[in-house]
Amino acid sequence: MSTSTSEHASPTATTTPALRLVGIHKNFGGVIAIKRFDLEVMPGEIVALVGDNGAGKSTLIKIISGLYQPTEGEIWLNGAQANFRDASDARAKGVEVVYQDLALVPQQPVYMNMFLGRELVKGPLKTLDRKKMAQQTQDLVDSLDVRIPSANATLSDLSGGQRQGVAICRATHWASGLVLLDEPTAALGVAETAKVEETIAKLRERGAAVLIVSHNMEQVFRLADRVAILRRGTQVAVKNVAETTHNELVAMITGLAS
Repeated sequence: MSTSTSEHASPTATTTPALRLVGIHKNFGGVIAIKRFDLEVMPGEIVALVGDNGAGKSTLIKIISGLYQPTEGEIWLNGAQANFRDASDARAKGVEVVYQDLALVPQQPVYMNMFLGRELVKGPLKTLDRKKMAQQTQDLVDSLDVRIPSANATLSDLSGGQRQGVAICRATHWASGLVLLDEPTAALGVAETAKVEETIAKLRERGAAVLIVSHNMEQVFRLADRVAILRRGTQVAVKNVAETTHNELVAMITGLAS
Protein backbone atom coordinates (compact mmCIF):
# COMPACT_ATOMS: atom_id res chain seq x y z
CA MET A 1 0.00 0.00 0.00
CA SER A 2 1.40 3.39 -0.95
CA THR A 3 1.43 6.24 1.51
CA SER A 4 1.60 9.97 1.12
CA THR A 5 4.82 11.80 1.78
CA SER A 6 3.38 15.25 1.17
CA GLU A 7 5.43 18.07 2.69
CA HIS A 8 3.56 20.93 1.10
CA ALA A 9 3.49 24.31 2.74
CA SER A 10 0.41 25.25 4.72
CA PRO A 11 -2.10 27.52 2.99
CA THR A 12 -1.78 31.24 3.56
CA ALA A 13 -3.20 32.15 6.97
CA THR A 14 -6.62 33.63 6.27
CA THR A 15 -10.20 33.05 7.28
CA THR A 16 -11.63 33.82 3.83
CA PRO A 17 -11.60 31.09 1.17
CA ALA A 18 -10.69 32.15 -2.35
CA LEU A 19 -13.43 29.74 -3.50
CA ARG A 20 -16.38 28.41 -1.53
CA LEU A 21 -18.96 26.08 -3.06
CA VAL A 22 -22.16 25.50 -1.09
CA GLY A 23 -24.64 22.80 -2.05
CA ILE A 24 -23.81 22.83 -5.78
CA HIS A 25 -26.37 20.74 -7.65
CA LYS A 26 -26.65 20.39 -11.43
CA ASN A 27 -29.37 18.75 -13.49
CA PHE A 28 -29.42 18.27 -17.26
CA GLY A 29 -33.10 17.58 -17.81
CA GLY A 30 -33.82 14.45 -15.80
CA VAL A 31 -30.13 13.57 -15.39
CA ILE A 32 -28.40 14.59 -12.16
CA ALA A 33 -24.78 15.48 -12.94
CA ILE A 34 -23.73 16.93 -9.55
CA LYS A 35 -25.39 16.29 -6.18
CA ARG A 36 -24.90 18.92 -3.46
CA PHE A 37 -21.16 19.49 -3.70
CA ASP A 38 -19.43 21.55 -0.98
CA LEU A 39 -15.80 22.70 -1.03
CA GLU A 40 -13.51 25.48 0.11
CA VAL A 41 -10.17 26.32 -1.51
CA MET A 42 -7.92 28.67 0.44
CA PRO A 43 -5.29 31.07 -0.90
CA GLY A 44 -1.96 29.28 -1.18
CA GLU A 45 -3.60 25.86 -1.46
CA ILE A 46 -3.84 23.27 -4.22
CA VAL A 47 -6.92 21.05 -4.14
CA ALA A 48 -7.21 18.12 -6.54
CA LEU A 49 -10.57 16.99 -7.92
CA VAL A 50 -10.58 13.30 -8.79
CA GLY A 51 -13.08 10.73 -10.00
CA ASP A 52 -13.67 8.21 -12.77
CA ASN A 53 -14.92 9.19 -16.23
CA GLY A 54 -18.41 10.63 -15.93
CA ALA A 55 -18.01 11.44 -12.24
CA GLY A 56 -18.82 15.11 -12.81
CA LYS A 57 -15.37 16.71 -12.57
CA SER A 58 -15.52 18.67 -15.82
CA THR A 59 -19.12 19.69 -15.13
CA LEU A 60 -18.04 21.16 -11.81
CA ILE A 61 -15.16 23.08 -13.43
CA LYS A 62 -17.58 24.46 -16.03
CA ILE A 63 -19.93 25.61 -13.27
CA ILE A 64 -17.13 27.41 -11.41
CA SER A 65 -15.89 28.99 -14.66
CA GLY A 66 -19.33 30.21 -15.71
CA LEU A 67 -19.93 27.91 -18.69
CA TYR A 68 -22.81 26.28 -16.79
CA GLN A 69 -25.06 27.73 -14.12
CA PRO A 70 -25.81 25.49 -11.14
CA THR A 71 -29.38 24.24 -10.75
CA GLU A 72 -29.01 24.89 -7.03
CA GLY A 73 -26.28 26.10 -4.70
CA GLU A 74 -23.96 29.05 -4.21
CA ILE A 75 -20.51 30.10 -5.44
CA TRP A 76 -18.50 32.48 -3.27
CA LEU A 77 -15.27 34.22 -4.34
CA ASN A 78 -13.10 35.85 -1.70
CA GLY A 79 -16.05 36.20 0.67
CA ALA A 80 -18.57 37.55 -1.82
CA GLN A 81 -21.33 35.53 -3.47
CA ALA A 82 -20.91 35.28 -7.24
CA ASN A 83 -23.55 34.60 -9.88
CA PHE A 84 -22.02 34.16 -13.32
CA ARG A 85 -24.03 34.89 -16.45
CA ASP A 86 -21.41 33.21 -18.63
CA ALA A 87 -17.70 32.42 -18.88
CA SER A 88 -16.74 36.01 -19.72
CA ASP A 89 -18.53 37.17 -16.57
CA ALA A 90 -16.56 34.65 -14.50
CA ARG A 91 -13.29 35.85 -16.08
CA ALA A 92 -14.23 39.45 -15.32
CA LYS A 93 -14.59 38.41 -11.67
CA GLY A 94 -11.12 36.84 -11.60
CA VAL A 95 -11.74 33.16 -12.36
CA GLU A 96 -9.27 31.74 -14.88
CA VAL A 97 -9.24 28.20 -16.26
CA VAL A 98 -6.65 26.25 -18.23
CA TYR A 99 -8.03 23.42 -20.34
CA GLN A 100 -6.09 20.59 -21.92
CA ASP A 101 -6.57 22.15 -25.39
CA LEU A 102 -5.11 25.46 -24.11
CA ALA A 103 -7.12 27.86 -26.35
CA LEU A 104 -3.95 29.55 -27.59
CA VAL A 105 -3.12 30.95 -31.04
CA PRO A 106 -0.02 29.13 -32.42
CA GLN A 107 0.77 31.75 -35.08
CA GLN A 108 1.01 34.60 -32.56
CA PRO A 109 3.95 35.45 -30.27
CA VAL A 110 3.82 34.46 -26.63
CA TYR A 111 3.01 37.98 -25.43
CA MET A 112 0.00 38.27 -27.74
CA ASN A 113 -1.33 35.00 -26.36
CA MET A 114 -0.87 36.33 -22.85
CA PHE A 115 -3.03 39.36 -23.64
CA LEU A 116 -5.41 37.66 -26.08
CA GLY A 117 -8.67 39.62 -26.01
CA ARG A 118 -7.20 42.02 -23.43
CA GLU A 119 -4.54 43.76 -25.48
CA LEU A 120 -2.83 46.86 -24.11
CA VAL A 121 -3.00 49.97 -26.29
CA LYS A 122 -1.32 53.36 -26.27
CA GLY A 123 -1.79 56.84 -27.68
CA PRO A 124 -4.82 58.55 -29.19
CA LEU A 125 -4.89 56.05 -32.05
CA LYS A 126 -4.93 53.18 -29.55
CA THR A 127 -2.19 51.21 -31.26
CA LEU A 128 -1.02 47.98 -29.67
CA ASP A 129 1.55 48.54 -26.94
CA ARG A 130 3.65 45.54 -27.95
CA LYS A 131 6.67 46.57 -25.89
CA LYS A 132 4.69 46.80 -22.65
CA MET A 133 2.87 43.51 -23.28
CA ALA A 134 6.14 41.75 -24.08
CA GLN A 135 7.84 43.12 -20.95
CA GLN A 136 4.97 42.15 -18.63
CA THR A 137 4.86 38.70 -20.20
CA GLN A 138 8.62 38.23 -19.80
CA ASP A 139 8.46 39.32 -16.16
CA LEU A 140 5.71 36.79 -15.42
CA VAL A 141 7.28 33.81 -17.19
CA ASP A 142 10.55 34.60 -15.42
CA SER A 143 8.84 34.75 -12.02
CA LEU A 144 7.19 31.37 -12.62
CA ASP A 145 10.39 29.96 -14.17
CA VAL A 146 8.71 29.00 -17.44
CA ARG A 147 11.68 28.51 -19.72
CA ILE A 148 10.89 29.87 -23.15
CA PRO A 149 13.25 31.59 -25.64
CA SER A 150 11.53 34.95 -25.08
CA ALA A 151 8.14 36.61 -24.85
CA ASN A 152 8.52 37.43 -28.55
CA ALA A 153 8.85 33.77 -29.58
CA THR A 154 6.12 32.41 -31.84
CA LEU A 155 3.98 29.99 -29.87
CA SER A 156 4.15 27.28 -32.56
CA ASP A 157 7.93 27.09 -32.04
CA LEU A 158 7.49 26.03 -28.40
CA SER A 159 7.15 22.52 -26.98
CA GLY A 160 3.89 21.21 -25.55
CA GLY A 161 5.13 21.75 -22.02
CA GLN A 162 6.23 25.30 -22.77
CA ARG A 163 2.83 26.09 -24.30
CA GLN A 164 1.08 24.71 -21.23
CA GLY A 165 3.34 26.86 -19.09
CA VAL A 166 2.31 29.92 -21.12
CA ALA A 167 -1.37 29.03 -20.61
CA ILE A 168 -0.83 28.75 -16.86
CA CYS A 169 1.04 32.07 -16.83
CA ARG A 170 -1.87 33.71 -18.66
CA ALA A 171 -4.35 32.35 -16.13
CA THR A 172 -2.15 33.53 -13.27
CA HIS A 173 -1.82 37.01 -14.76
CA TRP A 174 -5.57 37.56 -15.04
CA ALA A 175 -6.90 35.58 -12.07
CA SER A 176 -7.68 37.35 -8.82
CA GLY A 177 -6.49 34.43 -6.75
CA LEU A 178 -8.29 31.42 -8.32
CA VAL A 179 -6.87 29.22 -11.08
CA LEU A 180 -8.72 26.15 -12.39
CA LEU A 181 -6.70 23.48 -14.20
CA ASP A 182 -8.54 20.76 -16.14
CA GLU A 183 -6.14 17.85 -16.84
CA PRO A 184 -3.27 20.26 -17.65
CA THR A 185 -0.66 17.55 -18.29
CA ALA A 186 -2.76 14.77 -19.84
CA ALA A 187 -1.18 15.20 -23.30
CA LEU A 188 2.40 15.71 -22.10
CA GLY A 189 5.35 13.37 -21.66
CA VAL A 190 7.11 12.70 -18.38
CA ALA A 191 9.74 15.46 -18.61
CA GLU A 192 7.27 18.13 -19.74
CA THR A 193 4.77 17.06 -17.08
CA ALA A 194 7.42 17.55 -14.41
CA LYS A 195 8.15 21.08 -15.64
CA VAL A 196 4.47 22.03 -15.73
CA GLU A 197 4.03 20.65 -12.22
CA GLU A 198 6.87 22.92 -11.05
CA THR A 199 4.97 25.89 -12.51
CA ILE A 200 1.75 24.81 -10.77
CA ALA A 201 3.60 24.47 -7.45
CA LYS A 202 4.87 28.03 -7.86
CA LEU A 203 1.26 29.24 -7.99
CA ARG A 204 0.90 28.05 -4.41
CA GLU A 205 4.01 30.01 -3.45
CA ARG A 206 2.45 33.14 -4.99
CA GLY A 207 -0.65 32.67 -2.81
CA ALA A 208 -3.01 31.52 -5.56
CA ALA A 209 -5.83 29.10 -4.87
CA VAL A 210 -5.64 26.22 -7.35
CA LEU A 211 -8.27 23.59 -8.17
CA ILE A 212 -6.85 20.91 -10.45
CA VAL A 213 -8.67 18.04 -12.16
CA SER A 214 -6.31 15.10 -12.54
CA HIS A 215 -6.66 11.40 -13.30
CA ASN A 216 -3.01 10.85 -12.28
CA MET A 217 -2.89 9.75 -8.65
CA GLU A 218 0.88 10.18 -8.42
CA GLN A 219 0.46 13.76 -9.60
CA VAL A 220 -2.22 14.33 -6.96
CA PHE A 221 0.19 13.21 -4.23
CA ARG A 222 3.02 15.31 -5.65
CA LEU A 223 1.04 18.54 -5.95
CA ALA A 224 -2.11 18.68 -3.85
CA ASP A 225 -2.71 19.66 -0.23
CA ARG A 226 -6.22 18.19 -0.24
CA VAL A 227 -8.25 16.05 -2.60
CA ALA A 228 -12.01 16.01 -3.27
CA ILE A 229 -13.43 12.73 -4.57
CA LEU A 230 -16.46 12.51 -6.88
CA ARG A 231 -18.27 9.33 -7.83
CA ARG A 232 -21.24 9.44 -10.23
CA GLY A 233 -21.84 13.09 -9.40
CA THR A 234 -21.80 12.50 -5.65
CA GLN A 235 -19.16 13.94 -3.34
CA VAL A 236 -17.58 10.99 -1.57
CA ALA A 237 -15.07 12.79 0.64
CA VAL A 238 -12.51 15.57 0.98
CA LYS A 239 -9.22 14.26 2.34
CA ASN A 240 -5.92 15.77 3.39
CA VAL A 241 -3.36 14.26 1.03
CA ALA A 242 -0.97 13.68 3.93
CA GLU A 243 -3.63 11.58 5.68
CA THR A 244 -4.68 9.26 2.85
CA THR A 245 -3.14 6.73 0.47
CA HIS A 246 -3.25 5.91 -3.20
CA ASN A 247 -5.20 2.74 -2.49
CA GLU A 248 -7.77 4.54 -0.33
CA LEU A 249 -8.43 7.14 -3.04
CA VAL A 250 -8.82 4.48 -5.73
CA ALA A 251 -11.25 2.58 -3.50
CA MET A 252 -13.36 5.72 -3.01
CA ILE A 253 -13.30 6.54 -6.72
CA THR A 254 -14.40 3.03 -7.70
CA GLY A 255 -16.91 2.55 -4.86
CA LEU A 256 -14.92 -0.22 -3.17
CA ALA A 257 -14.26 1.75 0.02
CA SER A 258 -15.92 0.27 3.08
